[in-house]
Amino acid sequence: MKAVVQRVTQASVTVGGEQISAIGRGICVLLGISVEDSQKELEHMVRKILNLRVFEDESGKHWSKNVMDKQYEVLCVSQFTLQCVLKGNKPDFHLAMPTEQAESFYNSFLEQLRKSYRPELIRDGKFGAYMQVHIQNDGPVTIELESPAAGAANSDPKQLSKLEKQQQRKEKTRAKGPSESSKERSAPRKEDRSASSGAEGDVSSEREP
Repeated sequence: MKAVVQRVTQASVTVGGEQISAIGRGICVLLGISVEDSQKELEHMVRKILNLRVFEDESGKHWSKNVMDKQYEVLCVSQFTLQCVLKGNKPDFHLAMPTEQAESFYNSFLEQLRKSYRPELIRDGKFGAYMQVHIQNDGPVTIELESPAAGAANSDPKQLSKLEKQQQRKEKTRAKGPSESSKERSAPRKEDRSASSGAEGDVSSEREP
């Protein structure tokens, strides 16, 4: 599952010349559903979207608050073209979930989004319709999100968090340079050479003419 999240001052959806949905300050989410997506990917994406920190706090600090913290609105629009694969210059959409299955999946996504937040603040377009989406991007701020691959070991949120922490520790270790213990292991062992002046010295002397 892929999503493009834009921070907006306002956004709306028009179908057939009629505006069917609109929000003020908040985020607009363009969502592309893959043939491999399951409930696990759905829940992951809902959690990431609602917790994405793209707003400033009361003191003006950027990237501190999510849409729920600010009690802003969310506009969701289904967009299968996010699952595009180019064949030369021609878009191919075989990775997108088929329409009949995708509509049910998308409705489940909206339901989960409303359960996790305030349902009255969630708006959406019209699935399968030809829409004009008007977005007033604030910043501009645009974030791309992608759920872990289906069946991947890191699709478990707890495992993903664990792997992220391990990677952070590795980066800190590299930044500090080699540890003392590794320096000791790599340093020449002078004491070994001096201690071997007995037997090894005798052997080397026997080899000399």
